[in-house]
Amino acid sequence: MGAPTDKAVLVLEDGTILHGRAFGARKTVFGELVFTTEMTGYQESLTDPSYEGQLLMFTYPMIGNYGVHAGDSESDHVWARACIVWEECRTPFHPQGRRTLHDFLVEQNVPGMSGVDTRALTIKTRMFGTLKAALSTDGADPQALLAEVNRMPYPDKLNLVAAVSPKKPIRHGRSLAGELAGAADPKAPNVVLVDCGAKRNIVRHLVRQFNVVQVPWDADRPTVESFDPSGIFLSNGPGDPSHPDIVQHTVKTMRGLADEYPVMGICLGHQLLSLMYGATTYKLKFGHRGANQPAKDVASSRVYITSQNHGFSVDEKSLEGTGLRVTQRNANDNTVEGLEHRERPVFSVQYHPEACPGPRDTSHLFERFEKSIAKGRRA
Repeated sequence: MGAPTDKAVLVLEDGTILHGRAFGARKTVFGELVFTTEMTGYQESLTDPSYEGQLLMFTYPMIGNYGVHAGDSESDHVWARACIVWEECRTPFHPQGRRTLHDFLVEQNVPGMSGVDTRALTIKTRMFGTLKAALSTDGADPQALLAEVNRMPYPDKLNLVAAVSPKKPIRHGRSLAGELAGAADPKAPNVVLVDCGAKRNIVRHLVRQFNVVQVPWDADRPTVESFDPSGIFLSNGPGDPSHPDIVQHTVKTMRGLADEYPVMGICLGHQLLSLMYGATTYKLKFGHRGANQPAKDVASSRVYITSQNHGFSVDEKSLEGTGLRVTQRNANDNTVEGLEHRERPVFSVQYHPEACPGPRDTSHLFERFEKSIAKGRRA
């Protein structure tokens, strides 16, 4: 690698080399270039574990204009491997802002690049699909980066869930204020959150009604049941849901548990739920990432505006004979956005009903989960 510089370079697997301005940390990273269309929530997105393995590009032209706020992160650190923008704001204004985006990324050791025509890159991604990429802010040679990009596998070939999931169970007592921590409430039901990369706001929603135990992605059935759950929640997370490790552990464990407990899944959890019952998933051309994705309810034709971040989808043709039915579809491309079991209290959605900032159209789904647990329905 070369000496630190104010210049940045982005190299794509098709040979495209783009130059821009560096901000954040000075380093070289590799991953998959993806774009998100949200206009706010850059801090929440950067700290979303679902972005592990990806170079995150924002289509909104200016990012960082309200700074970085204490308490707004969705995890303890940035998971996106890089941040790519058209214009990075060094003079944010907000009464609660404490740091600039640049300072935040320096602290988190994540590089950023500005001065990129993100509109053109988004069009390229929509035309050709997501591409492997490298971003360097430390003077690396572009041709050497290109050779490495062409050698490396796509990040989703790895078990990215294992990198973001906790290593041991984490307990949270019920808190009407949504605070994380505290002693268990003996009057509240217990929910096990199978954490494949859960956002912090998921836990905040759940602890308003339940004692919550976050367990690792590979927790076995005895471990899950040792916490005496009244229901099980499957979280979001990065990568390919059909990765062999995930199928062997998470899917296998949940296949038995779903016959015994109410289950709710979101995002990756939605895909895992489909695999549990024998359906299949596939990789989308460029995925759905943003806070303005329309999901249409099959029964009522009502359209919800949702926050999404995923690169895979459930194959609707594979649902026959699984006991699952489609409840919602994406209004843009008709992909599956919601599922429910025909006989059991098991349902899932592809989007993030807990998203904040973002649309809150679908926060009632947590109430649906609560009601299914309150009914105490067990097979």
